[in-house]
Amino acid sequence: MIVVESQYFPCVNYMKALSESEVCCIEQWEMFRKMSFRNRCVIVGSNGLINLTIPVEGGRNNKQLMKDVRISYTENWQSQHWKAIVSSYAKAPFYEYYNMYVEELIKKHHTFLLDKNMELLMWLKKVMKLQSQVELTSTYEETFDKGKLDLRNKWLPSNYSNDTNSITYNQVFEEKLGFQNNVSILDLLFCNGPSV
Repeated sequence: MIVVESQYFPCVNYMKALSESEVCCIEQWEMFRKMSFRNRCVIVGSNGLINLTIPVEGGRNNKQLMKDVRISYTENWQSQHWKAIVSSYAKAPFYEYYNMYVEELIKKHHTFLLDKNMELLMWLKKVMKLQSQVELTSTYEETFDKGKLDLRNKWLPSNYSNDTNSITYNQVFEEKLGFQNNVSILDLLFCNGPSV
């Protein structure tokens, strides 16, 4: 069993950990953490890495439980995210298989960030044919008993690419940029299909 935070189009190693566990508990009772993948992901564009961020109500001063964080729609972030994904992956081998689903998921209006992330995760789980049971935590626990692996905050924007336990695969701009390690699962999905 693993315990992880909720992520927006999680990084590859997050999904790998999920694929290797029987049960995955998504933390909903923690305080929202800035500078994390809870409301952002990293994709690979022709000129390098692109950070996609979902704006949240309260912005940088957001001090509330993850389950209560609301998405802000004052900016047209959904259109920006989709345009970045199209420009990055339109030539990827599996783009045509997933693009309309990803566009629909991005453009769907969710009030709460956790709800959006959970819908994305359940879609990814289905597409990747993962057998893991996914559930939300019922309370916040600082530490866990034996048998639960705490992976909360293991992958952050400041360290995700340092994880050496990553999967390698062909990327659209690899010849130009070199392999970009442990980016959003969207990169693996569009470039390699559903296998983790």
